[in-house]
Amino acid sequence: MKMKKTNLIAALLMLTGLNTFAQTEKKPMAQLINDEFKFAADQYKVLAKNIPAGKTPQTFENGKPVNYDIKWWCSGFYSGSLWYIYEQTKDASIKQEAEAALKVIEPNQTYTGNHDLGFMMYCSFGNAYRLTGKPEYKAVIQRSSESLATRYRPVVKSIQSWNKSKYWECPVIIDNMMNLEMLNWTSDNGGDKKFKEISVIHANTALKNHFRPDFSSFHVVDYNPQTGEVIKKATWQGAANCSAWARGQGWALYGYTMMYRFTKDETYLKQAIGIAHFILNHPNLPADKIPFWDFDAQGIPFAKRDASAGALMASALLELAQYTTGNEKTEFKSAAETMIYSLSSSAYHAKLGENGGYLLMHSTGAYPLNSEIDVPLIYADYYYLEALARYKKWYL
Repeated sequence: MKMKKTNLIAALLMLTGLNTFAQTEKKPMAQLINDEFKFAADQYKVLAKNIPAGKTPQTFENGKPVNYDIKWWCSGFYSGSLWYIYEQTKDASIKQEAEAALKVIEPNQTYTGNHDLGFMMYCSFGNAYRLTGKPEYKAVIQRSSESLATRYRPVVKSIQSWNKSKYWECPVIIDNMMNLEMLNWTSDNGGDKKFKEISVIHANTALKNHFRPDFSSFHVVDYNPQTGEVIKKATWQGAANCSAWARGQGWALYGYTMMYRFTKDETYLKQAIGIAHFILNHPNLPADKIPFWDFDAQGIPFAKRDASAGALMASALLELAQYTTGNEKTEFKSAAETMIYSLSSSAYHAKLGENGGYLLMHSTGAYPLNSEIDVPLIYADYYYLEALARYKKWYL
């Protein structure tokens, strides 16, 4: 009986976000954001020391830095994070490192081997161009959009995500919504209008085939490339084919919010709002609003969290709140605030010089593959910094 009572108490503490992760007293948001960017500048100088020439940082695991080749889908997040930090701190050494990181990944502009060019080149060169206006950065973005567009499959009406393998014929994953931002931006900034047309067609196809009636998303939809028919709906990183992989829901939320920004199509806004309600009203979302790695993961409330999903959702919700009014606007902004405060607390936030130089702890990359479990991840930092920057710009 005593053991059962102890387990029950532990479960309740996990669900309320009050377990061993200590909650800190809230700072005013303006002070928190200012402090976080100053901290990030110092912490990323630690991270920079752990990156070999020609590589990009991914995580810090088992006491060792993990860095990957520039073709890895996360290669743009380091430079992108540095640009966010530079924007707020004006630290010249951070800018220098951001520029150096761009040169490392610049060859990716002609890469056509995956659908991740938006992550790789827009998060990096997009922020660089936004802050500097250098025409050479814009040219890289435009060339990257041309490369990404080569993966568009007219019969499927989608951009193919991964290449054909023994598992898939023409897979399209929900993450791919994020890469549409670069295509939209390029068309709206002097590029070929076909890029935006492709992004709209892709978003509409995903709207038709990726979502369930409750607005949750499948991770992977595999298509017959000859007929465009759906072969199967499955997962690669989620708990099950029918589950709601947390970061996937975040990609969907961010993606359709972004599509509304570029098109003002109310269909996309309605979808984004529906996804937001699915996330925020889910009975398995903890009180601190940092989700478990999958909303249907086994072992909840003891399942691993995914800080990267929380950071991504916070950033998306802050933008969605810009397009809504009344109670919904308040709900989305308040939820994002809770996520930011949670991520900035000792529950998820690293100390200076620790965590391999990354800002956030407790992310989950691909749990079913036993890959990157309960570790820092570069894209968790990126979307956390983006959320902080967005809050400052829009709400302070």
